[in-house]
Amino acid sequence: MSMLHLGASARERERRALVARIESEVRATSRYTGRAALDVRVLDAIATVPRHEFVPAADRDDAYVNAPLSIGYAQTISQPYIVALMTDLLELESGDVVLELGTGCGYQAAVLAELAARVYSVEIVGALAERAAATLSRLGYDNVEVRSGDGHHGWPEHAPYDAVIVTAAGEAIPPALIEQLAAGGHLVAPVERGRGAQVLVVLTKNADGSVDERAVLSVSFVPLTGGEGVR
Repeated sequence: MSMLHLGASARERERRALVARIESEVRATSRYTGRAALDVRVLDAIATVPRHEFVPAADRDDAYVNAPLSIGYAQTISQPYIVALMTDLLELESGDVVLELGTGCGYQAAVLAELAARVYSVEIVGALAERAAATLSRLGYDNVEVRSGDGHHGWPEHAPYDAVIVTAAGEAIPPALIEQLAAGGHLVAPVERGRGAQVLVVLTKNADGSVDERAVLSVSFVPLTGGEGVR
């Protein structure tokens, strides 16, 4: 039966099965990530957010496969395992304010919104920003605000942020994002390491403004675009 016609209980079973696959992959990659299990709140968010609402209608049969899917404009909705891992690495608290660079379809923002008080998300592709904002609003995520723009500049009006997440890979993390991260906060981003290699890194900002960096896992993300004139 096509998932387009599945009822709510079937969708819930699909999400529970997805969570089980994510837990298995987390165990398999624990030697690299240092995490043998994810925060149960993160897994609950994955089990709650209706991923099928964020993918193109033609791909809804595959919405709960643990894999990335195209969303048009040369962009993808990330693999659920990666969404869960990156969210877990942020170590969010319920009162946190989060900045996301790269809204895409809005799925990652919805997962963040299940855990944080407020999410501000920037998407450089105007049509995607508009579509994601509409989907998030329709699903009742009123603690997410999306705008179209160059995320290299962050969103200074709402800084500082308790956590920052970047969902596209660049040669370096934009300095504005580090500046807008609160002391003690975490920034999670994929970074290019040459010859097509990318690594997921976690930055933790210290009270004196310096950062500690840790490489987590080899990943594959779409390129980070924009940044003209950014220093």
